[in-house]
Amino acid sequence: MVNRPARPTVQLKLVDTDDLFYSWRWEHEPGAIQNIMVPGDSVRPVLDELAAALPTPLPGETVEQALERSLNGPLTNREREFELATDLARALIPNLLAKEMNAYLEQGIRPHVRIQPSHATGQVPWEAMRVDEGERFVTNADMSVLPPATVRNAPERRVTPWRPDADLLAVLDPKVPGANLALGSVLGPEGEALAERLGLPRSAFRSADQTRDTIQPLLADASRLLYVGHVTTSAHGLDARLHLSCGPTTTGRAAAVAGHRPLTAADIVLGHRPDAPGGWRMPNRVAFIACESGGEVRFAEPVGLVAAAIHAGAEYVTATRWTLPTDAGIRRFASAATPSTTVIPGIVEAVDHAHQTPDPVATLSDWQRTQAAQWEAEGRLEHSPILWSAFATAHG
Repeated sequence: MVNRPARPTVQLKLVDTDDLFYSWRWEHEPGAIQNIMVPGDSVRPVLDELAAALPTPLPGETVEQALERSLNGPLTNREREFELATDLARALIPNLLAKEMNAYLEQGIRPHVRIQPSHATGQVPWEAMRVDEGERFVTNADMSVLPPATVRNAPERRVTPWRPDADLLAVLDPKVPGANLALGSVLGPEGEALAERLGLPRSAFRSADQTRDTIQPLLADASRLLYVGHVTTSAHGLDARLHLSCGPTTTGRAAAVAGHRPLTAADIVLGHRPDAPGGWRMPNRVAFIACESGGEVRFAEPVGLVAAAIHAGAEYVTATRWTLPTDAGIRRFASAATPSTTVIPGIVEAVDHAHQTPDPVATLSDWQRTQAAQWEAEGRLEHSPILWSAFATAHG
């Protein structure tokens, strides 16, 4: 007889060819593996529709054009979003897996679903899929991202113990030297008040001395890393870049650009000092609240900031699937916004709170359930899935 855990966990893995291949198994039944194939033609149209609704720029678009398109598109209109979220669920959730999950739900048990998306499904907001009237996938499951086995099972990886009493290392909207307007403040005038609510001095916001050389030594004694700022991507995941207060003379693997040198995922994995190679050490919990900070799965080799943090010892890493609009961007481009619309500080607090709890996945999923219920009931922009379903937590 199988000994079922209190929270059954299923690992769901997807692989692209011309079609979409699924494989899943419940962790308490490792030998019972299910495999199915879904024709690519049946999923491609809804994935294209999703891409046209997201804030990530489409080919030939500027960031501003993408924000205006998406913030007035299906994900900010309740009826249109209902239709897209329903179509995603019908196209992408295997019927057999749904039946297996329903068997637990009928017993009052909410499973944990760990998803390893494919290249094509890397930006799918699984949590927001509308599986029934008023119900989302996250309504019925705690949800997380399953990192590749090569990352989570790397022989040299050592998971950093969870130390809840240690200090938070917060990098809140660091000033980027010499940067252009595109790398300006993310939090805007709400940043100082947010710092205080997080238990930090106001000076922690927009600091000009949060560089790789000042941050790295502090990570060893930190309980968590919370980064709120800018991330930019390049041609491959290891070149995903955090923008800190590092000047152009700082050493690292990225070329200096616009008066500063970004910190890459490769710097975290391999080290940023040429005379002293060696990767960084990350605390148990890491949050990258920045544009496409978790977008590495869309690269042929899915190793970016999330994988780098996990390789460096993190157990939980929360990041975003797509471009995250700032409050200033929302107020400028969303027709439903008002001059007082403020969303991002609340999101930062929700992620920070989740990372303080014993189970960040369950806590963040619970927050997303609350957001989904408010969106279903009221349809307010502040609760749109374009914001809360951008976030996913990789659990390694």
